[in-house]
Amino acid sequence: MEKQTDKEKFYITTAIAYTSKKPHIGNTYEMILTDSIARFNRYIGKDVFFLTGTDEHGQKIQEIAEAQGITPKAHVDKIAGEIREIADMLNISYDKFIRTTDDYHEKSVQHIFKRLYDQGDIYKGEYEGWYCMPCESFWTETQLVDGKCPDCGREVRRTKEEAYFFKMSKYQDQLMRYIDGHPDFIQPESRKREMVNNFLKPGLQDLCVSRTSFSWGIPIEFDPGHVIYVWIDALSNYITALGYDPENPDAELYKKYWPADVHIIGKDILRFHTIYWPIMLMALGEPLPKQVFGHPWMLFGEEKMSKSRGNVIYAEDLVRHFGVDAVRYYSLHEMPFAQDGTITYDVFISRFNSDLANTLGNLVNRTVSMVNKYFDGVIQSGDIGGDFDDDLKNTAVGAIEKIKADMSALKVADSLDEIWTVVNRANKYIDETMPWVLAKDEEAMPRLGTVLYNLIETIRIIASLLSSYMPQTASAIAEQIGQTDISYESVFDFGHTAVGSKVGEAKPLFARIDAEKKLEELAAENAEDEIQIAPFKDNIEFDEWEKLDIRVGKVLECEPVKKSEKLLRFTLQTGSQTRQILSGVAKYHKPEELIGKNVLFIANLKPRKMMGLESNGMILSAEFEDKLTVLTVDEDIQSGSEVV
Repeated sequence: MEKQTDKEKFYITTAIAYTSKKPHIGNTYEMILTDSIARFNRYIGKDVFFLTGTDEHGQKIQEIAEAQGITPKAHVDKIAGEIREIADMLNISYDKFIRTTDDYHEKSVQHIFKRLYDQGDIYKGEYEGWYCMPCESFWTETQLVDGKCPDCGREVRRTKEEAYFFKMSKYQDQLMRYIDGHPDFIQPESRKREMVNNFLKPGLQDLCVSRTSFSWGIPIEFDPGHVIYVWIDALSNYITALGYDPENPDAELYKKYWPADVHIIGKDILRFHTIYWPIMLMALGEPLPKQVFGHPWMLFGEEKMSKSRGNVIYAEDLVRHFGVDAVRYYSLHEMPFAQDGTITYDVFISRFNSDLANTLGNLVNRTVSMVNKYFDGVIQSGDIGGDFDDDLKNTAVGAIEKIKADMSALKVADSLDEIWTVVNRANKYIDETMPWVLAKDEEAMPRLGTVLYNLIETIRIIASLLSSYMPQTASAIAEQIGQTDISYESVFDFGHTAVGSKVGEAKPLFARIDAEKKLEELAAENAEDEIQIAPFKDNIEFDEWEKLDIRVGKVLECEPVKKSEKLLRFTLQTGSQTRQILSGVAKYHKPEELIGKNVLFIANLKPRKMMGLESNGMILSAEFEDKLTVLTVDEDIQSGSEVV
């Protein structure tokens, strides 16, 4: 058994959650994963600091807030509150919850930006290229894939604006040397190869680190027209949360816990954390995190979760139906180390019944019931040995070293398998020793007492091992077997339970679920939550449809209409002609993002005047959830083409 005098420090973080909308279980999985690692390191005696929080600035948030008619701060306050409520509901044991709108963070970010600028790592220039708003990333023409964002596949906007840039290439060789010298820095190995081969070896471009086209961000103090872009703002939370500031580099928490032992992040943001973030730290002269782990995604079946697909599952719904620890168990056990995991209600119920109700719950219930039935709840001596005892003891006590190895490698699902190896061995021990048969023979009662003692001890060790993953269940098991000490140290002592102590009442830990009934209940709930769309209009005859002349028009010009908050004035190219159309989409589209697009419009509406201007047609838009989106078609379609 290991003994520690001075506690080893362990600093672990999640990525901070973006506050555009409430996260689903695929997003909140990261918090559960990180929490289990943080709890386990506390369990084995380390001094742990666990950080999570929210990323609250950016153009996307500003536009969402404007569409809702509220301020960006009001919007992020609401979403950040929901995210924190989800974390608390899932029993996430964070030590600090940072928000990037916190005053101390904003001040530190401004100082970091100024420091990098003063030392020549940031310079002012002009950006012209393609911007993906969901990813908040800029791309060159050659980086696009089929004209769309190479990361998410969504549409990109042509953007030109004055901006500040960070000299990434200056530190490229230094970062390559660091990665070569620290083989575990990026995990899993497949992610490291992706970062090196796809981004570092081809060469880094300077990084845009300010914006002028929106205002919802941290202002650059010496150039107020600019706001600091997401990379320096969001990524620096890992050190500002510890009190770091270039003007106060010796902050107590920072000196104590930095560098981070591991950043737990989604695989989709690995580039930002293994290239941008380390280079920023190098420029500041600060140590790099010891490890960055890009975890896989939790999919719904074979698809990414998406509200538009109707396949989103939220943590609170799962907790309401199955309980917190069942959600934690499934999330941790069903996610492989390097491949995407999957969640569906039927698989969830199957795991609940087989692993939790039948295997774990039944073991505890049977054992406590037998102690109550055969010995009035009093735990007997464990000194009458017999067959199978040593194998049970060795399996139980030997599990911790295997689990420590798995958790050190961040293989959380594998560590849970090790615990269930002990659970399965205990169930097998019941079948091997047949306590119900021993109970029929008065002379075998001492042996029965030992068998039940061994089971109680094994269950106590199981409760201890489970405490990092399923803390409520671990406490409930300890209460039922009448044992309060489920510490790490006690795991090595098979025989820790005091003879003569009493078990509690046997209560089902996980009541078996009627799968068919539960699936029907969930289907009924989901039907209520189906996406609501406007009702379809009455059928029309084909000749009525033929009266509409719908055409393709290329947007040559697009600008706001003076004194109107709603209207944009379009000049469309239609073959060799042009026409002017006014459309009330100013709240939902910036004029520059529409220039060059091929839009659909009705060409044979009678002209009408609006705000003193003539509009010759109607641009078609799709309306959903109070948002209008102008309908566009592929750029290679000839303007003026008829929609048939």
